[in-house]
Amino acid sequence: MPRFAANLSMMYTEYPFPARFAAAAADGFEAVEYLFPYAYDPAELRRLLDEHGLRQVLFNAPPGDWDAGERGTAALPGREAETRAGIERALEYAAALYCPRVHVMAGLLPTGAARETYLGNLAWAAERAGAAGVDLLIEPINHRDMPGYFLNRQAEAHAVVRELGADNIKVQLDLYHCQITEGDLTTTLRRDLPSGRVGHLQIAGVPDRQEPDAGELNIGHLLDVIDELDFQGWVGCEYRPRAGTSEGLGWLRDYRGAHA
Repeated sequence: MPRFAANLSMMYTEYPFPARFAAAAADGFEAVEYLFPYAYDPAELRRLLDEHGLRQVLFNAPPGDWDAGERGTAALPGREAETRAGIERALEYAAALYCPRVHVMAGLLPTGAARETYLGNLAWAAERAGAAGVDLLIEPINHRDMPGYFLNRQAEAHAVVRELGADNIKVQLDLYHCQITEGDLTTTLRRDLPSGRVGHLQIAGVPDRQEPDAGELNIGHLLDVIDELDFQGWVGCEYRPRAGTSEGLGWLRDYRGAHA
């Protein structure tokens, strides 16, 4: 059965961030992910993980000025030094949190793609991350939620991974973004998961990014396909609950019960 991680940036927001670890563990999650750890001391985050028996499976490298609307810097010419300093900081947190994956956001490029900058930063980062035993993830993001984002389609991301040829650069396949941009999720899963280039999955309902059983996706079918393909990574629950997080987990309880 797929392994699920709670996204603490979107789920359990009815609690202060440090209290979300306990809430996720109480609902049976064994792992967590979230956007950014940098507002907290890594020792405090490590304590929360250990106290509640949780694994940290993903977080993002520093994205530039998030509050000002930036969404990564890896593909922005002239920001190489900042990008690489951010990678170093992320790897320090990854070591403290025993986190095996870091998502590197490309950035918004209204004037066009800076592919050479992107590839250069990723190649540099892959070497540093490889020495630390960390995989770097790149994620296609839909233009409805993030207009101007550099990377949008699965084929683009897989082309980058193949071109760089680094074993520790992988694709983060978010089924929410993929459905909005290109659809055909079953075929995408069956095509890409066996390639070994997908390092992490995420789910949410479409179109409203709420519980994954709401909207146009047949989440039970998609999870069965993931199970059939023996995906060994984690499935991040990156959605905004309609009401209380725990109250909205019926989809997960039902799926687990049906596959016990």
